[in-house]
Amino acid sequence: MRKFLGTYFFSIVLIISIAVVFDFSEHSDKFTMNHAPLLGLVEYYSNFVPFYANLFSALFIFIAVIFFTSKLADNSEIIAMFSTGMSFRRLMRPYMISAALLTALSFALGSEVIPRGSVKRIEFEARYKERRKPKVAANVQLQVDTGVIAYIEHFDGDFKMGTHFSLDKFEQKQLVSHLTAERIQYDTLADERYHWKLYQVKVRTLKGLREHIMTKNMVDSVILMEPQDFLMTKNQQQTLTNSELLAYIAKQRLRGSGNVKVFEVEYHKRFADPFAAFILSAIGLCLSFRKRKGGMGGSLGIGLGMSATYILLQTISSTFAINSNWPPALAAWFPNILFSFIALALIYKAQK
Repeated sequence: MRKFLGTYFFSIVLIISIAVVFDFSEHSDKFTMNHAPLLGLVEYYSNFVPFYANLFSALFIFIAVIFFTSKLADNSEIIAMFSTGMSFRRLMRPYMISAALLTALSFALGSEVIPRGSVKRIEFEARYKERRKPKVAANVQLQVDTGVIAYIEHFDGDFKMGTHFSLDKFEQKQLVSHLTAERIQYDTLADERYHWKLYQVKVRTLKGLREHIMTKNMVDSVILMEPQDFLMTKNQQQTLTNSELLAYIAKQRLRGSGNVKVFEVEYHKRFADPFAAFILSAIGLCLSFRKRKGGMGGSLGIGLGMSATYILLQTISSTFAINSNWPPALAAWFPNILFSFIALALIYKAQK
């Protein structure tokens, strides 16, 4: 277990340090051009490191297992263990215990800690690296409550103001109220959320064949929507904790939003990715516990190839879930399911 965990954390420090150097050298001109503050850079990379370390945690586990197990095998230590009557299952035990510890750590970080840091990381990237933070939205339609549909023709995120707003209320699939406003302004000074000011308002109330029309210059109203509901930021799903993800998914389903699958895939991946530690630890052990003439080079090559395949499958399955009819849970767990069969086959072969 000391070999496992020591090699794992050493590989993280080594590879992530190289990643930080490459990222900084690649974007240093943008940081200089956009006048990124020194403290902002320190805070950005303090959130950059845990995010990418956790993102590629399964890869680091796989490489660490193959590296130190191959070294044990080259030194004939595993042969000595088997000569005492130790079974292969007994050899796997410390690997699985270590994988369980890393799974718990990865899940805790990915569920609560890293999303909070990702808020500042993504804001920094949008401001000083990519400059792509959305500021306007057009033709936004969403369901803000049961049977209540809101529409904004144009929304400006800098001023938190929209134009040509309408709010339709339906009861039993019949339109009962139609509100229009030339301008709508989010009230940032209000104590409560969802507080809006509507200007040049006209309300049509329908009762059977009768219609009542009311006009007002300005109306204070509470509408269950916020500016961030219109301005979707890149990788917004990474900034939400598990409980916030569930609440957001439920709210977007109520509104009939089409972007909810991205958040559903992210939620299920937070369970599937840490669990991969067990599968990849078992595969890494099976590939490297035998003593080979060529040393650990062959095992590392196979391990890197399988790691690349695993990451590729993650990307492909997530894309299928977002852009087609794949269930998000299946997309998140598909690589684990496939590699579980590979692990079981290798364990069966290794026991013989």
